[in-house]
Amino acid sequence: MPEAALTLYALYMLLAFGVRTLLHWRATGSSGFKGISGAPGSAEWFAGLLFALAIALGVTAPALALLGAVPPIAALDVRPLNWAGLVLALAGIALTLHAQMAMGTSWRIGVDPDERTELVTSGPFALVRNPIFATMIPTGLGLALMVPSAVALLGFAALVIALELQVRLVEEPYLLAQHGEAYRAYARRTGRFLPGIGRLERT
Repeated sequence: MPEAALTLYALYMLLAFGVRTLLHWRATGSSGFKGISGAPGSAEWFAGLLFALAIALGVTAPALALLGAVPPIAALDVRPLNWAGLVLALAGIALTLHAQMAMGTSWRIGVDPDERTELVTSGPFALVRNPIFATMIPTGLGLALMVPSAVALLGFAALVIALELQVRLVEEPYLLAQHGEAYRAYARRTGRFLPGIGRLERT
């Protein structure tokens, strides 16, 4: 299923980054891209590099599979798991795009400490605080299961670690600084990636 995985990955990048950036530009005059946060060598900087690595490995895995350069992991390369991966990837892409659109003009890639955006708590954000990242994880897993090689699984692991670092060390401190008690109250009742799990503890 490498051809389908490569096609889906290209479509995912086009819609989630290319088209979404264009729509944001037309609505606000800004691309929404804020770059990698933190000084070189910091955890925030490392998260950004890991995310870039995850994207590179994600697109490389099916390309290498098509060339026969990297063998699949036999235990995972079975039709039921391949098809489950396809379904998971399609659902994840659709949900990612839905969550991106729900952010409206608050959507951006990375954070600018000097920028203040509206705190979005409705739609998918009423279920979890980070629905875009939460849906990127099953998307990445689905794509990896379609072409279950060591490269694909390494890319998925890099994605999960990058998102965890980005949310905990960049996004949440930024939102707390920008929105104060409003974000604290929201985070106390809403899970981080799954409903009810990862809520902010009262201090």
